[in-house]
Amino acid sequence: MKNNVTKFRGSRTCGGGTHKNRRGGGSRGGRGNAGGCKHHFVRNYMLGLAYGKHGFKRPQKVLSNKPIVNVGELDELAEQLVQYGEAHKEGDVYHINLAELEYPIAKVLGNGRITKPMAITVSECSARASSKIEEAGGSIEKYVLPVKEADIEPEETMKPEETMGSDVEEDI
Repeated sequence: MKNNVTKFRGSRTCGGGTHKNRRGGGSRGGRGNAGGCKHHFVRNYMLGLAYGKHGFKRPQKVLSNKPIVNVGELDELAEQLVQYGEAHKEGDVYHINLAELEYPIAKVLGNGRITKPMAITVSECSARASSKIEEAGGSIEKYVLPVKEADIEPEETMKPEETMGSDVEEDI
């Protein structure tokens, strides 16, 4: 089967009828975004170019981009984290510090099943996740950023000022 380029080689109008056809924008339903609300509505809608107002924009203070993990995923990855040296195992309990991983995780959520006892250190944890972890025999520890000595400013002793009224001239 020939492709169209080969088929129309040497033809003046390439299958478009007479030379007067395919002239203006009328043969394609208008130029540019013409007919976006009318005869080209479906085409524009499928391309995501719908006119008008749609939905609303969420306030920036509501949005959060915290890295999260579900307890079911932690349960599946516990052995692998021990192999990579990101966690350690004492007896049956897996000790995982999520805040000090290569890519730290800020919050644990409660989706999934947990079968292993885990001691997890994390900044935030949902109530459902903490109940599931404690039912499996584990515990949740709140992660607190370590304070460096350079961050602590020494307290300067306040010198008692000399007499307050020596600078002020009294008018009598």
